[in-house]
Amino acid sequence: MSDLVRLDIADGIANVRLHRPDKHNGMSFAMLDAVLAAADRLRGERAIRAIILAGDGPSFCAGLDVKSALGQPARTAANLAQLLLPYTNKFQRWSLAWREIGVPVIAAVHGSCFGAGLQLALGCDVRFATPDSRWSIMESKWGLVPDMGGVVTLRELVRIDVVKELAMTGRVIAGIEAHALGLVTHLAADPLLEARTLAAEIASRSPDAVAATKFLFQEAYTPDEERITAAERKWQRAIVARANNRISIQRHTTKGADATSHPFKPRAI
Repeated sequence: MSDLVRLDIADGIANVRLHRPDKHNGMSFAMLDAVLAAADRLRGERAIRAIILAGDGPSFCAGLDVKSALGQPARTAANLAQLLLPYTNKFQRWSLAWREIGVPVIAAVHGSCFGAGLQLALGCDVRFATPDSRWSIMESKWGLVPDMGGVVTLRELVRIDVVKELAMTGRVIAGIEAHALGLVTHLAADPLLEARTLAAEIASRSPDAVAATKFLFQEAYTPDEERITAAERKWQRAIVARANNRISIQRHTTKGADATSHPFKPRAI
């Protein structure tokens, strides 16, 4: 397994831990690949009964590591080509790959859970989080829309007016509010401990029934997942790498910059 994602299996429970603690587990392209590799490996592990997904260090995942991406322009350009694919791409599988595995995937969230991190957590079946964890659909900060599979799961969990407001503002909310809105399943002082307890409880049930239950409700709640992921790609293509996307990045990566130093350019979508 990659140094960026630590994976161990004990007593039928797979523990997957993001490991860029000095970057609050910000998603680099290498981490994206490592997470997908972990999901692919676990999908073929017939002996596991549950997966726990967590982050090492001070945060679960603080979202896309934009500075890392900007430092790899050739790889960034190649990855943008993923938006042209007519099927679910690797960025969308960052969260949705966990829905393809026939065991419960339980997220244990602490610290920051922003952007790509929030979408990864929502790709899990159950989320435990500390009351003071911090959540944000943060893509608007960078002049983008959520496009890593999160729209599929947000549609299942949150009212449309609420999710529009959260996505348009990129507002950071505490775990206790995220729980009230439906993003968090359970609040816990020790999310990892609670995740292990739940994993053990579900492991005592028929694995066939657990897998069928997971897939049944995903089909019932989101029967048109491919249409939703296609919409993510469509609207991201409409704005990515354009003037206002670049201005958004400048605003948040230029030291001392403010809103007036990088005014947005009027444009109709």
